[in-house]
Amino acid sequence: MSPLIGITCHHDFDYQYMLNHSYVQSVTEAGGVPLLLALGFKNDVDVLVERLDGLLLSGGFDINPLFYGEEPINELGEIFPGRDVNELELVRAFLKADKPVFGICRGHQVLNVAQGGTMYQDIYAQFDRNVLQHAQVARRDHLSHRVQLGKGSKLAAILGSSDILVNSFHHQAVKAIGDHVAVCGTSSDGVIEAIMSEVHTFALGVQWHPEDTACAGDPPSKNLFAAFVDACR
Repeated sequence: MSPLIGITCHHDFDYQYMLNHSYVQSVTEAGGVPLLLALGFKNDVDVLVERLDGLLLSGGFDINPLFYGEEPINELGEIFPGRDVNELELVRAFLKADKPVFGICRGHQVLNVAQGGTMYQDIYAQFDRNVLQHAQVARRDHLSHRVQLGKGSKLAAILGSSDILVNSFHHQAVKAIGDHVAVCGTSSDGVIEAIMSEVHTFALGVQWHPEDTACAGDPPSKNLFAAFVDACR
C-alpha cells in the first residue's frame, strides 16, 4: 500500500494556499501519496493523525519567537502565527502517536521548537562566528555548501555518505536542541543542519531543501525521501 502523507502548506494573508510542486513530486516518486494540508485555522488533529501515515513539514517563513520564549529582534522576518500554532500541534500529536515526521527548512525548525528547542532568529546577527552564505543566490537545485554528518549515524546511512553537498535558503537556525533530540549534521561554520529524535521511530529535520535536489536527481536527496516514505509505509 502506498502511504498517505500530509504536507503542510504556506498561506498568505488572503489565505491563498501555496506549495512548491517539488514536495509533491519527491513524495510521489518515492512511492507516497501526498495530501496537502490547509493550515491557518483549527484542524481536527486527531482525525489527521489517525488517517495519515506520515507528516511532511514544508518550508516557509519565520517562526514566531514567542513560541520558544523570546521576543522579536529587528532582523526577524515575516511570521504567520496561525500556521505556527497548527504545525506545532500537529507535530506533537504525530510524535505522541510515533508516526513519521519529516521537517524541511522551516519544518526542521518547527520540529525542534515542538520538542522544547530554541532558535537563532537571524544567524547573521546572533551567531558567534562568521557564517557561510546560507541564503544562496543560485537556482534552487544548486548544491552550494557541505554538511558533515556523524560517521556511522542513522542519517549518514540513509544518505549513503557522511559528507554531502546541499542547497541553502534560510537565515534562521536551530540554537538549543529540544528534548530527546540529537544533532546529526552541521555545516563547516557550525550551523546545525540536521536533527533526529532519539526516542521516535522516524522524526527527522534537515535545514536544506532536498525536495528541489531530489527532483534534479541528487542521490542523497532521493534516498532521504525514500527512507521517509518507507517509514510511513
